[in-house]
Formats: sequence, structure tokens, C-alpha cells
Amino acid sequence: MAAGPARTTAKDRVLSLGRAELTLLLRNKAALSYALLLPGALTLSMTSVTKDIDLEEAGLSLGMLVLPGSIGLALVLAVYMNLVGVYVIRREELVLKRLRAGEPTDTEILAGSALPAVLMGLAQCVLLVVCVGIALDVPAPKAPYLAVAGVAIGLAQMVALAAATAAYTRTAESAQLTPMPMMLVSMLASGLFVPLEVMPDQVAAVCERLPLTPVVALVRGGWDGGMSVLEVFGALVTAVAWTVLAWWTVRRRFFWEPRR
Repeated sequence: MAAGPARTTAKDRVLSLGRAELTLLLRNKAALSYALLLPGALTLSMTSVTKDIDLEEAGLSLGMLVLPGSIGLALVLAVYMNLVGVYVIRREELVLKRLRAGEPTDTEILAGSALPAVLMGLAQCVLLVVCVGIALDVPAPKAPYLAVAGVAIGLAQMVALAAATAAYTRTAESAQLTPMPMMLVSMLASGLFVPLEVMPDQVAAVCERLPLTPVVALVRGGWDGGMSVLEVFGALVTAVAWTVLAWWTVRRRFFWEPRR
């Protein structure tokens, strides 16, 4: 009796989808340049802006502010904003619908499509840590496990939020606009380059509940070692809550074929 076709594993399917998506990303020079160059360029420009902030009052040095902020920028720009367009364009091109008719599960399709952006975001984080650390003389992290945890949960959160945003994005053209609120709010109110410590207490209390704020706090806590157990727990709960909420939205609202 002839043997049937060998079934692939979930890992094989995700990696296969990731390789295909990476090929498409490498062919899209504009998207690749945007994701690779913009985080570094914005970090450089924002560094000059933060010199006007009284960092001593916040108990921070310029390096301790800019380094976690640059990682936050990499997560938002290289992962979140890039992936919103990927999910919407693949949906409009019926790629997601065809994949869903095959062996991969919904989670595998989304994860495989996100894999190149996640790897690019991770590489950006490492590169920015090295460059900012050398340029601003940032010491080695005192609690590196917190920084690793912050980046890991930040990557998962950006993927989930990108899929959730794509669920409410109708066309590939509008995919350039729908991620903007998240990007602007994160840059201005999540402690990337304006510390929450210099904000009014009421404003800071609201900003602490934003999606990217706990991620930046964990990364900063990893470098300065200044987070208490309660603060770490609170940051983890907030970050996980946003990630779970985003995935719940995806499961209920995500469209797998063009929205007419």
C-alpha cells in the first residue's frame, strides 16, 4: 500500500510561512528600508529633544532614557506598523484565505506571517542597545532578565495588536493610517522619550496603563535594577492584559478574506 503524504509539524508550517514572508519582505525595498532605518533615525532625532528635559528630577540619565525608548521604537515601527500592512495586504490578496483552506491553523498563519517582522524587530533591539550603549556610555544591565522579559512580551504584544488593528483596517491604503494613533500615543505617552516622572500625577497614572508603557518600564528596570517586585508584577499584568485583549479581539473580529 502506498504511503500517504507526510504530515508536517506546526513548527515546519510556521517556518515555511516565515520564509515565504521573508522573501516578500526582502523584495519590498521601501518597507524594508522603513523598518530598518526609521527606528535609528528617530532615536537620533529624539535624543536631541530630550536634552531639554530635566532628567535629574526624574532620576534618569540620558542613556537610561534613550536606550529603553529606542527599543520601544523598534517594537512599534519594525514589528507593529510593518505587520498591520502585512496582514491587510495578504488578506486583500486572498493569501490568508488560501492558507486557511490548507493544513496550517489560524494561529500558525498569523505567527508565520509575523516571523520575519519579529526577527527584524529583535535584531533592531540588539543593534540599538549596542549603538546607544556605546554612544551614551550606558552601563551593563543590572537585572538583564527584566529587559529580556520586556522585549519578549513586547514582541508578542506588538504582533497581537497588529493583528487586532488589521481586523479594523479595510484596505491596504488605510493600513498606512490606522497604526498611526498607536505609534503617536506610544511615542508621546509611554515613556519612550518623555519620562512619566516629569508628567503630572494624573496624566502619568493614565499613561502607565498604555500598552507599551510596561514594556519600556521593564526594559528600563532591567538596566537600572530599580523596580520592586510589586512594580514588576504590575508591569507584567498590564502588558499581558493588553496582549490577551488584543488576541481576543483577533479571534472574534479578524477577517480572513477581503472586506467588501
